[in-house]
Amino acid sequence: MPSVRVLNLIKAAVFIACLVPLTKLALEAFGLLAPGLGANPVEELLHRCGKWGLNFLLITLTVTPLRRLTGLNWLLRLRRMLGLFAFFYLLLHFSIYLVLDQGLAFEYIIEDIAERPYITVGVTGFLLLIPLAITSTNRMMRRLGHRWKKLHELIYVIGTLGVIHFYWQVKEDFLEPQIYASILAALLMYRIWFRSRQKTSPA
Repeated sequence: MPSVRVLNLIKAAVFIACLVPLTKLALEAFGLLAPGLGANPVEELLHRCGKWGLNFLLITLTVTPLRRLTGLNWLLRLRRMLGLFAFFYLLLHFSIYLVLDQGLAFEYIIEDIAERPYITVGVTGFLLLIPLAITSTNRMMRRLGHRWKKLHELIYVIGTLGVIHFYWQVKEDFLEPQIYASILAALLMYRIWFRSRQKTSPA
């Protein structure tokens, strides 16, 4: 286990790294960094924030298996931050959809969510993520007790919905969403394997 000082430096470095995609996006949006956001900047903003939200979801899901395989228990200290960054980028993704893409026209937004399955799935995943973000504090962990762990297992459902959302919106070249689906499947299979191993291991 690294010292408190080293761990704080690691957490600070990870925090800064998590802000790099947003910084790059902001610089491109204001024309301060090439290549910019292209001919359809709203769609590009929407796509990139959603993709980074999904990236951080999968990274968060990777922390526990990586900790178990390496024995680096301090990795768990990063999991909450990574999960909150997943929520942050997905909140940006959803906000861009509501404000810039749909102009807060809620009649059309509700119709869009109801009639387009990939949006239905994406919004469902985001709504499920909100209680996880709200209950991510130590105080909420203590207050909920064993129910906290059950609630936060929803991240596997949310990750699955996120991958489906990504896959269904792609019109061609399905390689990238297939890679995301493979990573998620590997993480889920590891979890199933670990739980079955716990049940069969002697007390």
